[in-house]
Amino acid sequence: VQLQASGGGLVQPGGSLRLSCAASETILRTDISLNAIGWFRQAPGKSRELVATLTSSGGTHYVDAVKGRFTISADLAKNTVYLQMSRLEPGDTGVYYCADVQKWRRGSVEWGQGTLVTVSS
Repeated sequence: VQLQASGGGLVQPGGSLRLSCAASETILRTDISLNAIGWFRQAPGKSRELVATLTSSGGTHYVDAVKGRFTISADLAKNTVYLQMSRLEPGDTGVYYCADVQKWRRGSVEWGQGTLVTVSS
């Protein structure tokens, strides 16, 4: 399954942005292998980190830095996962990627270009 992130851009501190992750095939079903999708970000000079996860059972998980500000969701009819980001801070700046969480845990993700989010006044 190919996953493509989009929707990044330049936003002022305190603003909002919604990222999209379009999948080439069916996702987030318990009977298939891709049953957990995560949004990752890589800030300048830092390593890539997992910031939000959505599972096929509807469970979500967020890193502490984004709790209460970011929301991960999916439109399964469109095979798309979203990351709604609110009250953005300069520290949220980075390249955002979406990926299969299980593949990430195995170290076997082939990272695409991601989408750049810049939070600056």
